[in-house]
Amino acid sequence: MSRYHASSALLATGWHDNVLFEVDDAGLITALATGVAADGAETLNGPVVPGMPCLHSTSFQRGMAGLTEKGGPQGDSFWSWRRLMYRFIEQLQPDDIEVIATQLYVEMLQAGYTSVAEFHYLHHDVSGAPYANRAETSERLLAAAQRTGIAQTLLPVLYGHDNFGGTPPTSGQRRFINTVADYAGIVERLVAATRGSAAQRIGIAPHSLRAVTPAMLADAVALAATLGPDTPIHLNLSAQLKEVNDCLAWSGQRPIAWLLDHAAVDGRWCVIHATHTEIGEAERLARSGVVAGLCPTSEGDLGDGFFNAVPYLRNGGRIGVGADSHVCVDPFLELKLFEYGQRLRFERRNVLAKGIGDSLGGHLYRITTAGGAQAMAQPVGSLAVGLRADWLVLNPDDPALAEQRGDGLLDAAIFGPARQPVRDVMVAGRWVVRDGRHPQAAASLGRYRAVMKRLLG
Repeated sequence: MSRYHASSALLATGWHDNVLFEVDDAGLITALATGVAADGAETLNGPVVPGMPCLHSTSFQRGMAGLTEKGGPQGDSFWSWRRLMYRFIEQLQPDDIEVIATQLYVEMLQAGYTSVAEFHYLHHDVSGAPYANRAETSERLLAAAQRTGIAQTLLPVLYGHDNFGGTPPTSGQRRFINTVADYAGIVERLVAATRGSAAQRIGIAPHSLRAVTPAMLADAVALAATLGPDTPIHLNLSAQLKEVNDCLAWSGQRPIAWLLDHAAVDGRWCVIHATHTEIGEAERLARSGVVAGLCPTSEGDLGDGFFNAVPYLRNGGRIGVGADSHVCVDPFLELKLFEYGQRLRFERRNVLAKGIGDSLGGHLYRITTAGGAQAMAQPVGSLAVGLRADWLVLNPDDPALAEQRGDGLLDAAIFGPARQPVRDVMVAGRWVVRDGRHPQAAASLGRYRAVMKRLLG
């Protein structure tokens, strides 16, 4: 049993002073008390908040950041970006995938993410042939998470087609493609590899309605049910206008309406992006209990548009944030851009504030940690007895946080000019970042440099 004392902490019941935590060897909070002295416990070096889950990550794309910012033809969009991505992955070997993910996870922990939902579809070798171990690249991601100490929900992706109606895949997609049976084999191996882990679990991810047929989607949902009633199900949905129009041409319905009419969508589901959502769709989506997985920096990078947040949240919708392509590794900036997108859309301030006088930063932080925890099906998202000790010690020496208290700290960390708002990071009761630095940061960067030198050479 380990004991920690915080001068202030954001608990499930709000901010409290002089908080004593007890954490067991499994990394769970077993007791806490407020308004008490340290009594020999380790003193934490700043205010404490729950760690942020990153509910959508495509880790290999960290190596692409900055490589696609060249002027393209008129109409440059996600689809032209995707062609460049397909060229990038032609060089990636399993060792590269593990090295890039390790570097990314170090950066994520230092930034304040304590868990990651890894949406992984790069299954096969560069020719499109399966590895002798079909779960080879997935197991490399498990290894990267174990090495760095980040908690992980690994989501192997089922990908079968290029577009709606079972269109055959393109050559650029050859590394992604699996039958349902082969996909189930990958999942089975990963479940065995993570059995008994306190911080890793496996979910199911049919890539999108354009990449799987209705029959494949049904098979994926059935597979999730065999893994347990709370197994996460993630898919990309309604991210680009072309996708919406292609879905209309195929089915006569927009993607969100089709999904809600043809699948038993509930709290296990996380729909990624859901950018192009009409008011009625937003209301129906909210009432389903699903989590909307928003990736504002990636959506901004790709020019996707703005999520229809107001009707969705007004109807009790749940949200979390992800980083997707990792053009940015900063949960506080994701929240800032989420709100700023709504301000630009409606031309007013504090669009997503809960009520008059309420902290916008505090509100966004609470709902996204809770939504991320739900989407990952991990015992995190708040600081309470029975949940895992995944927390951030904020850095009161960052000038943006100077003399702030309570939710003012989160307002300042998200909307102020914070440079290093996080000082220390704990995951599952173990310190993974101290004084803003991960112990493997230097070694990881050296390996990452070597990989990037070869890839860019």
